Amino acid sequence: MRMIFLGPPGAGKGTQAVKLASKYGIAHISTGDMLRYHVKNGTDLGEKAKAYMDSGRLVPDDLIIEMVKERLEEEDAKRGFILDGFPRTVNQAEALEKLLKSKDITLDAVVLFDVDEETLVRRLSGRRICPNCNAIYNVHNSDYPEDGRCKRCGNGLIQRDDDRPEVVRRRLKVYEEETAPLLDYYRNKGSLISVDASSESDAVLYAIVSLCGGKDDSN
Repeated sequence: MRMIFLGPPGAGKGTQAVKLASKYGIAHISTGDMLRYHVKNGTDLGEKAKAYMDSGRLVPDDLIIEMVKERLEEEDAKRGFILDGFPRTVNQAEALEKLLKSKDITLDAVVLFDVDEETLVRRLSGRRICPNCNAIYNVHNSDYPEDGRCKRCGNGLIQRDDDRPEVVRRRLKVYEEETAPLLDYYRNKGSLISVDASSESDAVLYAIVSLCGGKDDSN
């Protein structure tokens, strides 16, 4: 499997990418994770990226693409990969296409996680995090601690400012405006497929595997 996962914040891209990566022994490639890795380990790419991040600027596309290039050379990525939330723009998509072509890699699918706005607002505004160990909970889930404290370390859970309903709606509007051209780009290439990501997690996983031609051996 060689796929791109696209979708708004709260659509569940990361959750499904982790499940599929584990299921098939392939790479889950998140640009956020890559950036943190390179910065933390002080790599040449990390130092360059940090200079942009520290000054409040966006990390240039060519640096991100170079990180993706390095990551694709690792063993797990040779078996397959899921690009989680990247590319975000048409320029990034074109650069990625050029990179993949140079490596003779063909994408199996670009998966759009389709979720209505109210479901996303409910999911994201219900999210609570532990500021101590970064564990994530949701007030709408049955396993949410009644005392509002982290089950791992006992710290009080908090709501991030960007998870408040009014902020979530603004984030979704920005996402829709910025990614519409990208969705058209992949739709015109005939590689975009859509899954109903408002369903239960296992149902979404099954839909992705079925649509992408994978073998579901979970039963």
